[in-house]
Amino acid sequence: MISIKEVTKQTGVTVRTLRHYHQIGLLIPAGKTDGGHRLYGESELKKLQEIQFLKSLGFTLKEIDTMLVDEDHDWFSRLQGQLKYIIREKEKLDQMEKLITGLMNEFALEGKVDIHHIQQLTHFSQQNKFKRKEFLQQQFTEGKEKINELLPNINSGDPDTLEWVALLAQIKKHMAKGVDAIEVQRIIRRILEKDQELFEGNDELSNAFWEVRKSQEKSQSAGLYPIEQEVLDFLEQATEFFLKNEARNIGGKK
Repeated sequence: MISIKEVTKQTGVTVRTLRHYHQIGLLIPAGKTDGGHRLYGESELKKLQEIQFLKSLGFTLKEIDTMLVDEDHDWFSRLQGQLKYIIREKEKLDQMEKLITGLMNEFALEGKVDIHHIQQLTHFSQQNKFKRKEFLQQQFTEGKEKINELLPNINSGDPDTLEWVALLAQIKKHMAKGVDAIEVQRIIRRILEKDQELFEGNDELSNAFWEVRKSQEKSQSAGLYPIEQEVLDFLEQATEFFLKNEARNIGGKK
């Protein structure tokens, strides 16, 4: 048998934890020294490993006690119940990740965080998942299976969404300079490149998206992050200027 300090050294479990296990009757020492120090044998060490393993799976000490005492315990049902619990917790963590990402993207776009606004967006997204899918399928007759995954999501931290957020934030920053400003036209060029990447050159799908994007009502139905109408109008005007300028340059080279 070994002392409680040696158990701590071998397993990493603290003396305080071992004493707590003893107090609640979960792990009783095999004996004590003449000086009153707890001693543990091979069977106690094995049980301690089982306790720590079940703890790592998320079981409470009370549940672990029941599972280890009852030889006829229904392990399958217990594990199945724990798996369902973990899946629910995972979904909560995923939602928290999306909320935090949304707040960070909101700050990048607006220079401030409107928690109430993000809460509204999240609530809308949760309550209208099926309506959103149905709406997108109605609007995008071609490639509708992929469109839900392709569209930028304010609560997503993927590189494409982050770039869209950055481009939109830059547009807002330079709007006062006018549609013909070099900074604005550079941003428009990249937006059009992103459009080509997103829709793989499918003009019909691209045009359908921008028709939705330009409408506040349709954007809301599609679950897109709301953009102020003046920003949308500016984007459209700056894009028209860019395309006309490109056409003149091409014509001049002929």
